[in-house]
Amino acid sequence: MGHLAHTRIGAEELANRLVEYRRHLHQYPELSGEERKTTAKLLEWLSEAGIQTVDYGLATGVIAEIGKGNSGPIIALRADIDALPIQEETGFPYASRNQGKMHACGHDFHTAALLGAAILLKNKESELQGKVRLIFQPAEEKAVGALQVIESGALEGVKAILGLHNKPDLPVGAIGIKEGPLMAAADGFVLEVKGQGTHAAVPEVGVDPIVAASQIVTSLQSIVSRNLSSLQQAVVSVTRFHSGTSWNVIPENAVLDGTIRTFEENARATVRERFAQIVEGVAAAYQVKTQLRWIQGPPAVRNDNRLAELARETTAALGLTAVEPAQSLAGEDFAYYQQKVPGLFLFVGTSGSREWHHPAFDLDERALPITAEFLAELAELALRALSE
Repeated sequence: MGHLAHTRIGAEELANRLVEYRRHLHQYPELSGEERKTTAKLLEWLSEAGIQTVDYGLATGVIAEIGKGNSGPIIALRADIDALPIQEETGFPYASRNQGKMHACGHDFHTAALLGAAILLKNKESELQGKVRLIFQPAEEKAVGALQVIESGALEGVKAILGLHNKPDLPVGAIGIKEGPLMAAADGFVLEVKGQGTHAAVPEVGVDPIVAASQIVTSLQSIVSRNLSSLQQAVVSVTRFHSGTSWNVIPENAVLDGTIRTFEENARATVRERFAQIVEGVAAAYQVKTQLRWIQGPPAVRNDNRLAELARETTAALGLTAVEPAQSLAGEDFAYYQQKVPGLFLFVGTSGSREWHHPAFDLDERALPITAEFLAELAELALRALSE
């Protein structure tokens, strides 16, 4: 491809290059924690652009930096790089070549857009009032990648962090900006209900875990409707129910798992407390034993007000459309960064026809250069604002 470090490429060439990056990544998706070839390709592309990478000991993922000297603040730009265990059904020439794996959430778009922002920032490196740290993060889909980056030390010295996600229901050219809570805390649970097996014809001599577990599923639905304010958004979903192996045998055990989504910490605590109380009460009533395991997910994404205002200024300067997006009950491990430093997570319109995680998911690639330019401009503005 040639080196980009000492030459400014035109807008059309950059747009084409970003499509090339995105389609390559789309063809070779890798799951969370397995992004070794993706990491190697990122190192190659960054090297071609003359951008310095920094080794923080991450197994997968890449950290890079743009900026001269030690004066001025450091801000971080983050993109996620992992894919999903989904069989692609788009039929595109650049469809996934890795069976059962797909970039069905647009992380290939995020990565390509950040590469574009990096190229634009590299061309203006001498003018930057500080440094921009690029975080190409692994394992977002398993909500552990951000913690790995933090543990590596790659967030040290960072004064603010910016991230984004494509939004299929927003048009190309729209930027979703919202202060405060944007995406939900995402917790999981696994509940084992232990009964006593027996022949289905004589249930009175056993303890039926299916009946008890079914009552738990039904009772859990009252948490949101009766224990939280109608103004508090929350979801309690049982997504899997496993029990039994034969039509004429009442089994010993039933296993339920699912997820809880909340925006506020007090609601998060209330849901968990009531969940445990319902399980305990139903277990006593139906004479079963239970074992509940919580899977702690990321907290809610809560955006910094000042950074949100800077994003609006950038949107106006570039002639884009700022919109206030609806809150999403999807989870994002970007929230872990926001526990450490002020952060802003944005939605970028991609005019898609399918939602995230659909096997026919796609997006409008015309949003790539727009997103790259927006990220680069916002990074410059944030550095200036933090230098004041």
